[in-house]
Amino acid sequence: METAKQAVNYVAETIQGTGAEASKEANKSVAKNSDADISTRASAAKDAFSDKKDEFTHNTKADVHKEAAKN
Repeated sequence: METAKQAVNYVAETIQGTGAEASKEANKSVAKNSDADISTRASAAKDAFSDKKDEFTHNTKADVHKEAAKN
């Protein structure tokens, strides 16, 4: 039962990590867009940094759940 719970948590964290990665990439594109105003670009850069942190957190949690499911 615990293994199944860990597997579900692994999938959930992996999905959230993928979502954060997609958001990060979108924000990076906006931050690099020279046609956007500076406040938009700065906000997108800040959001990309936050998304990168979220991506790392979710991927780390996914790895922990994956290892726990193996036991």
